Order: sequence, then C-alpha cells, then structure tokens
Amino acid sequence: MMTRRLVLGAGAAALICGPARAADPVDPLQSISWADMRDQFLEGGPVVFDDRVVLSAPDAAEDALQVPFLADAGAIGPVTRMVVFADLNPIPLILDYRPGALAPLIAARFKIQQATPLRIAARDAQGLWHVAGQWVDAMGGGCTAPALAHGTDDWTAHLGESEARLFDRAGRRRLRVSFRHPMDTGLANGIPAFYIERVELETPDGRRLGDLATFEPVAENPLFTVEIPAALELPGLVVRARDNNGNIFRRQVAL
Repeated sequence: MMTRRLVLGAGAAALICGPARAADPVDPLQSISWADMRDQFLEGGPVVFDDRVVLSAPDAAEDALQVPFLADAGAIGPVTRMVVFADLNPIPLILDYRPGALAPLIAARFKIQQATPLRIAARDAQGLWHVAGQWVDAMGGGCTAPALAHGTDDWTAHLGESEARLFDRAGRRRLRVSFRHPMDTGLANGIPAFYIERVELETPDGRRLGDLATFEPVAENPLFTVEIPAALELPGLVVRARDNNGNIFRRQVAL
C-alpha cells in the first residue's frame, strides 16, 4: 500500500512522499540533475523549496577556485543537518553540516567546474528538507585545476597551519577558522585526492558542539564560518580537523 504525506511550508511547494515521483516539487532552477541530487544527498526524504532558507553566493564566479557562499537556515527553527551541493560539478557534494548545539549557519568557499545550480538543503526536526538554491555562472575549470600550493616547494611545511577570528555583529557571534591545505580533488592530472574530510567543534573538555563533513570541492586553504548561539556560554572551544590521509590538525579558540 502506498503511503502518502502532504507537507506545506512558506514559499514552498507541496510534496507527496512515496514510491511515486509525479508529485515531487518542481525545481525552480530547472536543473537536469535535481532528481539525482535529491536521491543521492537527501535520502529520499520529503522536500520543499523554501525561501526562508538563505543562500548567499555570487551570481558569477570571479575565481573558479574560490567561490564564497553562506547558508543560513535559522528562520525554520531547529535544524539537524545542512547539506550544500552543486548539481553540475563533477563531484557535487561540498559539505554536510550537523550543527548540534551551534546555530544552523555555515559559510565556506568551493571550486566550480562550470555554471551550475548551488543548493543548500536544511533538515528540520521532523525530517523535512527545506531547499534553497541559485545558479552560479562560471568560466569553469576549478575542480580539475591543480592547487596553487603545488607551485611552491615548501607547502608541506605549512600543512595544517590555522587561524581563527571571532566576530560579533548585531549580537550574532561568529567564528571563522581556516587551515592551510591544498584540498586536491583528484581530478588534476597526476595529483591524487588529498583533502580535509572532517571538522569537529568541541568544548575544551571534549563535548561535541557541531560536526562538519567536507569534500573535494571545498576550496584550497579552506575557510569555515559557524555561528555560536548567545545562550551557549563557553570559555572557549576546540576545532579539530582531519584529512583523508589521517593528518589531524587542532586549533584552540578563546571565547
């Protein structure tokens, strides 16, 4: 027996869940890859396109190796997971953020191969995915170009070096942290995939605050921004990163 469920949301399309695909919401970006992206990254869960989810990114990429974006799902209430992907990149998945005790906001930079829809999907506490997106135009080539680090002889000596800064804007406290890393996609000739695959944020005593899985399209020398809720009173936190070769990098931040 087919199970049907009707979901409505602000600025959203209705979706009937179940084996049938005819009632899926119409993709406002008209991407030929949307159905595949939904199946791969949203686990077949119910979906609405929701203008309460904010995605900020340039309309056109000035640098295919460093395209900034910010995703903010705070307006939909508690969020368990945020997934960012680019439909037409050769490796679409950019990051998968589980904010935990942190606010549902993430900013980073990614590599773009060609003009593509960029998406943010935020899953609420009931399991509904709220999706926003926009087209980003580009000359392309960012995913198949070698990292700039390979043009220097000493890049390995600086691997994992980090910086962190705190910002307080209109009562919203944000942490920006960066790591020196080539973030190789494995698509450049002769250069294997080598990238940070996990970033964890913890209290000084080891309690997990948030967890970020990162993938090959994240830009070289990745720069991540997260938001710390005002109610979360901490003396500091620890940012721990691990790459796919098992290297571990750690940054302690005083709050």
